[in-house]
Amino acid sequence: MMVIATLPLGWRLLVVLVAGVAAGIANGVAGGGTFITFPTLLGIGVPALQANLSTTVGVVPSYLGSLRVFRAQLQPHRRLIATLAPSCVLGTAAGTALLLNGSPSTFRLVVPWLIGAGTVLFAVSPIITRSLSNLEHDHRARRWTLFVGIFAVSIYGGYFGAGLGILMLAVMALALPLEIHELQGLRNALSLIINLVAAVIFVVHGHLAVADVVALLFGTLLGGWLGALLIVRLSPTAVRIVVIAIGVATTIKLALGT
Repeated sequence: MMVIATLPLGWRLLVVLVAGVAAGIANGVAGGGTFITFPTLLGIGVPALQANLSTTVGVVPSYLGSLRVFRAQLQPHRRLIATLAPSCVLGTAAGTALLLNGSPSTFRLVVPWLIGAGTVLFAVSPIITRSLSNLEHDHRARRWTLFVGIFAVSIYGGYFGAGLGILMLAVMALALPLEIHELQGLRNALSLIINLVAAVIFVVHGHLAVADVVALLFGTLLGGWLGALLIVRLSPTAVRIVVIAIGVATTIKLALGT
């Protein structure tokens, strides 16, 4: 990766653009695009904190591209999205405050456990959902799980965000008796809110790699659209397998610190 740092500016931006497309596809499928963009920015010589802030801003369009594909699944759930939006905003603001003002070392130790637990919860969520089938859709236990879970996931999203989609799908799969493609649509809508709020805060804060952010904006917009087109064409079982596989890979990658 250090070879990339020695390339002329135009070639470096092309590498970032391609990484953005790949990250957008990953976010359109299940999340994890940060694991492509963050190391790429580090590889071209962007400092770690600046790379984290820049990639958060740069991946926002990946969710815009996905929303267009999932608009049919989102249509019946506009009120739910509006209800959950305040939890996303408040949680994200708390997460960005932790990132900008706190020490990352302790929090980073917890991250692999969070993603691993989220992957396990998502994998067993059909069993749990069947066991809770006697509870009404608006039962207090379901609502508390949803609102508290989304708030906690938003804190993580504002702080780092890698694997955000896995955690969000796990919470929603437990709390909402919906089909997987509906959950994917909701994941994209709420992820857009979380990343957009974090992006606004980081833009105001400054310290962005501006040229790289612009390349990411274009790349992730295209990639998000392509990834969403792929996921809506897969069967629900195939989607679950893909999400679980990404969750396992993300957990291992975080645990190894690579």
